[in-house]
Amino acid sequence: MLKVATLASGSSGNCAVVSDGRVHILIDAGISTRRIAQGLKGLGIELRHITGVLITHEHTDHVAALPVLCRQTGAALLTAEGTAFALCARWGGLEDRFRVFAPGQRFALGGLEVGTFATSHDCACPVGYSVQGGGRKLALCTDTGLITQGAREGVRGAHTLIGEFNYDPGMLRTGPYPMHLQDRIRGRLGHLSNEMGGELAAWAAEQGTRRVVLAHLSQENNRPELALEAAQRALAGAGAREGDVELMCAPRGECSGWFEV
Repeated sequence: MLKVATLASGSSGNCAVVSDGRVHILIDAGISTRRIAQGLKGLGIELRHITGVLITHEHTDHVAALPVLCRQTGAALLTAEGTAFALCARWGGLEDRFRVFAPGQRFALGGLEVGTFATSHDCACPVGYSVQGGGRKLALCTDTGLITQGAREGVRGAHTLIGEFNYDPGMLRTGPYPMHLQDRIRGRLGHLSNEMGGELAAWAAEQGTRRVVLAHLSQENNRPELALEAAQRALAGAGAREGDVELMCAPRGECSGWFEV
């Protein structure tokens, strides 16, 4: 049985874990190693049992734990080559821990099949991931300013989607952020709004997705109820009936608990 939990999701830190009961994979490690270990322990996993870390990109809220994590585990670090270069320039001594790929490549990790796809963000080489095992598929697509064709292909057929619903346009426009930061967030190299996240969720539902986890919600520029309303509107507009797709928001700073993919 393939299952997933988010340990944190938001602008201050991101980390998720995918497991089939034998292989345990982190997706990003943007909170402290201590918090990761505590979250995993609550899920019945020891930190030392992590097989690998799939890294979406090099921003701190996705990689903060890597140096300590590498000292405490033997986990491989898997990411796009450009991201690996950026991280090695920041932290020396990690070079031997990386396994790099080009976006679009697929590979096996401890018996699970991992797919990769390009996203669009202001960093070296951002990617999203799919993980398959036991006839089930999870896709994670966050930190992207637009829905790339690669993302659509990566999400296609996923039973569960963890998708970005970063900001509400009205809250961003009237909120505390200066205009240059607002422009970055809503640009092609920024983040998905609730409406754009809803578009991806609706497309995924048409391809068979039956659970959407709304992720990476901004604390300053979004609220869970606004994101959920946008997702529900998008799904209804695509012809989904109430109950066809389960919707849930990933908690910003705590573990979601396991749910089946």
